[in-house]
Amino acid sequence: MELFKIFISAFLINNVVLIRFLALCPFIGMSTDVNKSLGMGLAVTFVTVLATGVTYPIYHFILDPLGLVFLQILVFILVIASLVQLVEFYLKKTAPALYGSMGIYLALITTNCAILAVTFDVISNGYSFIEAVVFAAGVAAGFLLSLVILAGIRDRLRSSEVPAFLKGTPILFITAALLSMAFTGFSGLVK
Repeated sequence: MELFKIFISAFLINNVVLIRFLALCPFIGMSTDVNKSLGMGLAVTFVTVLATGVTYPIYHFILDPLGLVFLQILVFILVIASLVQLVEFYLKKTAPALYGSMGIYLALITTNCAILAVTFDVISNGYSFIEAVVFAAGVAAGFLLSLVILAGIRDRLRSSEVPAFLKGTPILFITAALLSMAFTGFSGLVK
């Protein structure tokens, strides 16, 4: 039951994009198409879960025991950058169309503050390894959900009658704000 609470809290209640306002660059940039946002969300999910699985033992078995916690940011960023390179190579080989459509946003996963935040949250919350992986999966699923929802709404907005002064960025930001307000309704879900 505790793992379920951790997942739901990371997924809905403390959604990384709509509640914590992290990873806004890929949220806005990659939500133009549902397929692109799905691909980006899956890539971020892979990197987030794997980065958490790799940084957890590095922190607990190397950095903390040796008193090298001050290197935490540097080491975590290097791990995340390496994992993004693996994802980039994989997508280039297996899904060249998706790789091409992601463009600069694929490289931006390296500097995605949400992934780095997950690795820090795991340590500050004192999660066990299993709890850390569940938390990372919840955060990544929340990112994927918010990205796909916004992409679906943007798709509908293209065929809707939007006043001229709201077309483009203004309606996008209004939509994102309304989504964020809607997600605050989940705050009482788990105590």
